[in-house]
Amino acid sequence: MKSFSILQLALGASIAVHAVLLTVRFVDPEAFNRVFEDTPLEVILVNARTTERPDKARAIAQASMAGGGDADKGRATSPLPPALVSEIGDSAEEAALRQLQNLQEQQSLMLTQVKNMLAALPPPDPKQPHASPDQLEREEKRRRLIKLLAEIERRINQENARPKKRYISPATREEVYAVYYDHLRRAIEDKGTENFPEAAGKKLYGELTIIVSVNFDGRVLNIEIVESSGNRTLDRRAEAIARSAGPFGHFNAAMRRQADQIAVVSRFKFTRDETLETKLTSK
Repeated sequence: MKSFSILQLALGASIAVHAVLLTVRFVDPEAFNRVFEDTPLEVILVNARTTERPDKARAIAQASMAGGGDADKGRATSPLPPALVSEIGDSAEEAALRQLQNLQEQQSLMLTQVKNMLAALPPPDPKQPHASPDQLEREEKRRRLIKLLAEIERRINQENARPKKRYISPATREEVYAVYYDHLRRAIEDKGTENFPEAAGKKLYGELTIIVSVNFDGRVLNIEIVESSGNRTLDRRAEAIARSAGPFGHFNAAMRRQADQIAVVSRFKFTRDETLETKLTSK
């Protein structure tokens, strides 16, 4: 057996000790403990990305994005518009009404601005037979402004003349319509039960969906069948019942502030008990 000298043993021990030391890393104990702490990250979806990677990630996302804002007040939201979401009830109608109001406000503002621009133009001088280039330019501008003014006023008059229409459906929860609708419903049900539809001496049963449009004075303006019962005779009788149940009375002041007309979307059910039942439904 080969024996090792003391120098060889010492050299081998030194190499082993240095190898162990090279694999050991001295760190701050607190920082080392934080590695094992529960530090969850939020998972979010971002609608942008950057080439710069964040120094310290605050959330998990599908793309790298270096954010900004005041971290003490929370993560800043994106300036991009939100994605479309599904809406139920009257939210779409309310959004359309708000959009219309915004357009009307913009038209009124534009009308005022055009009038101010016209007033700021100096009047033409009839004493000068030959107009200068500056005067010709002003007169051309005046003609364009007058034409624009007439177009804005025409659109405003058209919108003011158009009646405001409100659909009454299960999502309509305003108290302002509750009493009026209850009166309308009872009137139609009583008329339908009293004049229950029949043909050739036989009662007609079935269901259909009808939109009853009512003017502010209570008159029935239109009857539209959006879902037939499958029996044309029953459909015609239902139309006649809804029309003959009116007029339903004038809108009160609160209703008139919101609408000139209402459209009631109802489910008509002619039951085996020979009664008419009506129920609000969606379009």
